Amino acid sequence: MLDINLKKQLEAYLANLTRPIELHLSADDSSKGIELANLANEITILSNKITLHRVENDRRQLLTIVNPENNSQISFAGIPMGHEFTSLVLALLHSGGHPIKLDADVIDQIRTLEGSFKFETFISLSCQNCPDVVQAINIMAAINPNITNVMIDGALYQDEVNARNIMAVPSVYLNGEVFSQGRISLKDILARIDTDSVKKQADKISAKEEFDVLVVGGGPAGASAAIYAARKGLRTGIVADKFGGQVSETVGIENFISVKATEGPKLVANLEEHVKDYDVDIMDGQRASRLINGRNFQLELESGAQLSSKTVLIATGARWREMNVPGEQEYRGKGVAYCPHCDGPLFKGKRVAVIGGGNSGIEAAIDLAGIVEHVTVLEFDSKLRADEVLQTKANSMGNIDIITQAQTTEVVGDGARVQGLNYTNRATGETHHIELAGIFVQIGLVPNTEWIKDGILMNSRGEIVVDNKGQTSIPGVFAAGDVTDSAYKQIIIAMGSGANASLGAFDYMIRLEEPLVDAA
Repeated sequence: MLDINLKKQLEAYLANLTRPIELHLSADDSSKGIELANLANEITILSNKITLHRVENDRRQLLTIVNPENNSQISFAGIPMGHEFTSLVLALLHSGGHPIKLDADVIDQIRTLEGSFKFETFISLSCQNCPDVVQAINIMAAINPNITNVMIDGALYQDEVNARNIMAVPSVYLNGEVFSQGRISLKDILARIDTDSVKKQADKISAKEEFDVLVVGGGPAGASAAIYAARKGLRTGIVADKFGGQVSETVGIENFISVKATEGPKLVANLEEHVKDYDVDIMDGQRASRLINGRNFQLELESGAQLSSKTVLIATGARWREMNVPGEQEYRGKGVAYCPHCDGPLFKGKRVAVIGGGNSGIEAAIDLAGIVEHVTVLEFDSKLRADEVLQTKANSMGNIDIITQAQTTEVVGDGARVQGLNYTNRATGETHHIELAGIFVQIGLVPNTEWIKDGILMNSRGEIVVDNKGQTSIPGVFAAGDVTDSAYKQIIIAMGSGANASLGAFDYMIRLEEPLVDAA
């Protein structure tokens, strides 16, 4: 089950256990049941603080980690390998007494939550966003025994997926009811189940001293900007809905210079670790709602908090572009998806479509073709825009059809899930219908600038116009990354533009009449 190197690494991790834990195993005689049993046995052998107990459970493959001291329970319905192996390791460590890397006030907030919270988190093992959600809820379960979580592999428990009409992951249920769909942070989860925490957090943020540089956005551009500002000795803060931004949803990265290959979540973890090496105040789980220009800049947040800064650097990035056709919003998460790596396994053996013939669209089609029965690619233009090597690969696969000059006009469903789509042939004007179970939209990005009410010059696409120092049309306000009018949207370009804008902000500040720091 585990190779020699993985066993050695796991054994080293388990040496950090400070108290006994129990593994409660429910496994049948199927191949997956045997696989889970083998994994449980191998883990048990690696530490004398772990004991294995066979139990009966309605789920035929279930591994539960129990802390006998407080009876906390963290469960895995499926084989927690792939992206979820880290979730398993952390659950073992946190249940076994290894310190949890959270602020003391957050740990206390979780520990004092009253009530019973039974979470179920449906995932796919190929989903790179799912582990973040699983680990966030697992941490809560390790701290507070009134909170439990079971990770459920949707591909293994297809009956449950169908019964609940789950067509996107991660999908989280709380006490049997839908709680969230898609990536959600620990702070967001706490805000939803502990409503008093939102105001407390907003008050805490509003009490912060004025910043020299306030970065809005925590993706590659924002992280780079914060590092460069902090290295200049400036009081630096980051406000981010989620650290990492769009990169966290990227699976394979092979064009990041000096790193032959990596994955989005791994790069995001490295970025966050690098930023935390400096004196940067990271305020995640927060969305900007308004920027007010005055003697200094005031940034209002959706939580009600308000921050003040001498300069502001906007790096809010971009999100997937939507088709804006009838039925898209109605069936979002019910067959309409934007992440083929996350949601592809839920469509195993079914027919799907990919909207878009650029690199992301053809890469999605190639990936999906190994899982689903058939993929139809619909491209608006008269030819594909993807790189030739990707087109060649797609054309070599027997279950991918490509239709050009196809304008999607409607998503069709039965009220509960997608049944197909309608499109128009732009060359002939003829309308066509395709029966499908899923539609994966891959048609580019939209800048996240809706919160900027007025005053900053933008182009027709809503991108912020910047000069060669990253400054916007408002002196003291800078922007970087995919939110700007940069010609190319690439990780390495976003990082460079973040550094450039941060240096621009520093150059702006040294020319202010007031000193950068108070003489003391």
